[in-house]
Amino acid sequence: MIQALVPLALFANGIAAGVMLGNAIGLAAHALRLPYAGYVDLIKFMWPRYDPFLPITNVVAFGLDVALAVLVRGEPGGTGSSVLFGAAAALLVVLMAISLFKNVPINRYVTALDPASPPRDWAERDPRAAWKSWNQVRVVLSMAALVANLAGAAVLL
Repeated sequence: MIQALVPLALFANGIAAGVMLGNAIGLAAHALRLPYAGYVDLIKFMWPRYDPFLPITNVVAFGLDVALAVLVRGEPGGTGSSVLFGAAAALLVVLMAISLFKNVPINRYVTALDPASPPRDWAERDPRAAWKSWNQVRVVLSMAALVANLAGAAVLL
């Protein structure tokens, strides 16, 4: 069973980390350059595509990491692997909490806006800088979780 769960955990975490990194260096960077209407349109287009995909892949990776942290304990190198898979799970929990409490509220706010009519206080309320900062933290957490998962797998080899 462990032989099946390790590649699945690496796959789920790897896909999520890759998508998040690609978004951070591509689409999110582009969003910062757009005028108000283009930005709102972009978020309205992107959000339903990234959500629920990224939450699902992160939850799957988290669940597999928790299972692996428990299951590998009796294996050769299991103690080290267990700690590494547990660390990956912990990093993913923090990532998901940031998503839920920081990035998702910003996305909800932006998708509720009318692209043709910016709020009067848009210059003060523009959430792009805050979203970018929290997203960068999430990318680092996702990549760190992937490194922990890869190290956990390597210890089992």
